[in-house]
Amino acid sequence: MNKTIKEAFELVNGLKKNLSGVKGVDMVVCPPFTSLSETSNALKGSSIKTGGQDLFWEEKGAYTGEISVSMLKDAGADYVIIGHSERRQFFNETNDSVNKKLKRALAGGLTPIVCVGERLAEREAGDTFKVVEDHVQGALKAITEKEILNTIFAYEPVWAIGTGKTATPEQAEEVHAFIRKIIGRQYSKEAASAVRIQYGGSVTPENISSLLDKPDVDGALVGGASLKVDTFTEIVRRAADKRA
Repeated sequence: MNKTIKEAFELVNGLKKNLSGVKGVDMVVCPPFTSLSETSNALKGSSIKTGGQDLFWEEKGAYTGEISVSMLKDAGADYVIIGHSERRQFFNETNDSVNKKLKRALAGGLTPIVCVGERLAEREAGDTFKVVEDHVQGALKAITEKEILNTIFAYEPVWAIGTGKTATPEQAEEVHAFIRKIIGRQYSKEAASAVRIQYGGSVTPENISSLLDKPDVDGALVGGASLKVDTFTEIVRRAADKRA
């Protein structure tokens, strides 16, 4: 919940200028709904796409405050974040609601970014794999292999979001590899290899390269560092350098 329409417009214009010509990475910004149309229009002609921060699983109706796939697409979105840890923490998001939203996003032609991850108490209790498996399997209920190939996962260790703490590259790799193992077991090795898994949790210009050195870390879901043009630009450029 950051940036007015004017501030978001200034941010994406700065990114558009700074990242012109950057190749080898997919770039997406997910502003608040109020800024989505404005930022999508500002980014036309660039390689930067836009996405929503959430969606509802019905197309229309008496659901005051919610937003549908068609509304997101009409505002220019190509992607949508589903099940972010803050939605789980503050707004009672569940595996069931994540699954319904995922199905709707896929049916409506949006690329979903599905978030999974454990809280600090769960990691300290040794339940990281248990929680992550529950989130992944809950999200993928009745999802086909074809559909999962169009789905992005983001591993968010909740204890590392906005805290300045970051999972070590080794910790991130361990969980990312585990997510691939779950997908491989449920679908196929080919599907597991093809699915993109991002890391999200206090990503900075200083740690992005070491994270992307790991074979199962395919990208980053950037939080606070995406709010500043120069910082986000540097993260993207360093990621592009690793993929060159």
